Amino acid sequence: MPQYGYFLSCEEFGPADLVEQARMAEQAGFETLWISDHYHPWNDAQGQSPFVWSVIGAISQVVSLPIETAVTCPTVRIHPAVVAQAAATSAVMTNGFRLGVGTGEALNEHVVGHTWPPASVRMDMLEEAILVMRKLFSGEKISHYGTHYKVENARLYTVPAEPVPIDISGFGPKATALAARVGDGYITMTPEASMVEQFRRGGGGAKLVSGGTKVCYGTDRDEAVRTVRRLWSNQLLPGEMGQVLPSPRHFEQLEPLITEDMVRDNTVCGDDVDQHVATLNAFAEAGFDRIYVNQIGPEQRAFFDFYRTKVLPQLQQSH
Repeated sequence: MPQYGYFLSCEEFGPADLVEQARMAEQAGFETLWISDHYHPWNDAQGQSPFVWSVIGAISQVVSLPIETAVTCPTVRIHPAVVAQAAATSAVMTNGFRLGVGTGEALNEHVVGHTWPPASVRMDMLEEAILVMRKLFSGEKISHYGTHYKVENARLYTVPAEPVPIDISGFGPKATALAARVGDGYITMTPEASMVEQFRRGGGGAKLVSGGTKVCYGTDRDEAVRTVRRLWSNQLLPGEMGQVLPSPRHFEQLEPLITEDMVRDNTVCGDDVDQHVATLNAFAEAGFDRIYVNQIGPEQRAFFDFYRTKVLPQLQQSH
């Protein structure tokens, strides 16, 4: 039976709200947490972007749920040796921490002034970054002189008993193949059984497969649709725009391309229990082990009440 988790959005909420949502998620019956790692929100309407590692520390003091970044880019904005220290400390503080990683977006990574590399280079950088972090998770002193990174005489003194598991995000065959080859697990955001099968056949075997989706609970479906379009129209943009556009302003310029009908057809909005259940069941049927859901907009308490009383019980009964 899959585990169901809540996906905390650092783009939309500040630290205090995220900590409170984590607490409500545990009380509602969610079993695990994801949290996004951004320097910028996707647009100014979302309006937040706290430093994820500080938030994880705060969350660790109020809930016992395991937590994972979804996802961190350990390649450009922050050197992988520093990400390794942050992840190791998080693992010591939490009841089960996993480091979700990906090749990132220019939106967050270009801020340090480096050229944003093409996808093939970003994948090479990610693979080397994972190698560096795994060496450091051993707690031994290491030096590394690679194609993209140098590490000299570095040792993590605060490490968990077991190395931090590293799950790799992938939305296409090449990234999925990388996850299968070098990841401890696989993350993706669409319930495609073919991607899960590729991961498992390519070397992923029985490793953890996690997926997530966004919904907008509300008693007025039309209002929920408008909320999604205002806050998260970026998630409906096609192609590689999400990876290459460098600022919230650029995403805002594309918002007129996303209509309310597109939102209505692609995002669960409203209070139809069956729609919410079916959306998460699609991931379960595709072979996912952990399934995460994020509530878009301000109706957080009502969302958690809805899932505690109606959605999660149905999901548990169906497996």
